[in-house]
Amino acid sequence: MTPATNQAERERELLRQMHTIRRFEERASDDFHSGAIYGVVHCYIGEEAVAVGVCAALDRDDQIISTHRGHGHCIAKGADPKRMMAELYGRETGYCKGKGGSMHIADFGIGMLGANGIVAGGMSIITGAGLAAQLDGNGRVAVCFFGDGASNAGPFHESINIAAQWQLPVIYVCENNLWAVNTPASATVSAGDVAARSAGYGIPGHIVDGNDVLAVMAATEEAVERARAGAGPSLIECKTYRQRRHTERVNQPDLRPQAEIDEWRAKDPIEVLLAHTRAGDTPVTQAEWTQIDAQVCAVIADAVAFAEASPFPAPAAVVDDVFAV
Repeated sequence: MTPATNQAERERELLRQMHTIRRFEERASDDFHSGAIYGVVHCYIGEEAVAVGVCAALDRDDQIISTHRGHGHCIAKGADPKRMMAELYGRETGYCKGKGGSMHIADFGIGMLGANGIVAGGMSIITGAGLAAQLDGNGRVAVCFFGDGASNAGPFHESINIAAQWQLPVIYVCENNLWAVNTPASATVSAGDVAARSAGYGIPGHIVDGNDVLAVMAATEEAVERARAGAGPSLIECKTYRQRRHTERVNQPDLRPQAEIDEWRAKDPIEVLLAHTRAGDTPVTQAEWTQIDAQVCAVIADAVAFAEASPFPAPAAVVDDVFAV
């Protein structure tokens, strides 16, 4: 195949992954509101280009850690939608046997070290993974996803400082969706841009359009190359936006201006990539896009059917996996 063909196929795969995340989240929202999903759901809708762009630059053995808004990271890293949906449904076939729920999915086999409901909770863990990778000497890198709110927490500074001092192969990816729940980043990030804080630690800091999956992938590839070469960590700030409220709770307040929401919806990452392909030599036609959507919807339907057919954990299993043996 020619490079152009390879690029076209890669863009279609990126598009499929983003759309899979979108459809998964839409179904998770619907099922949460219908009562089929317990706990709480934080939708990743609008931010798909970050997870997909970053993970497209990684190898299977590379490790990532996620946040409370982690479904997109899981899918982008290669997680099974069936086991993910079963976990959301609280079924024993889920990734955490139905006991972790939406915010705690993990799959070590694909390098997904877990989602974390604690703001900035994953930063020190992934820094430790970076130290382990350095000691292993196998070229593995570790990636931390976190939000603008987490950049104001102590673990952000402590982790990046030690990673920079020890030249660890870690990439810190800030998903700056402009709001920490209902607190605007403009009111809390003193430097203006999270990436500007990299200067204090002597590491590269990059700002990228978080709704452009190709731009995210390119920035990540550069950071991965640097990390694998032993040159240390990088900080990437992806400017993006969640199209939904902080959570899917019915009474969840949303203080964001409607004009701002509308402005960012017009920059939807899936539409951005679709427009890119349609401006090139191998455009995604409407018929092809319809086919992709049908295939993705079938994957999600299978995941829901799997979850619905799976049993709940037995009451006697409540203390299983609590203690190491």
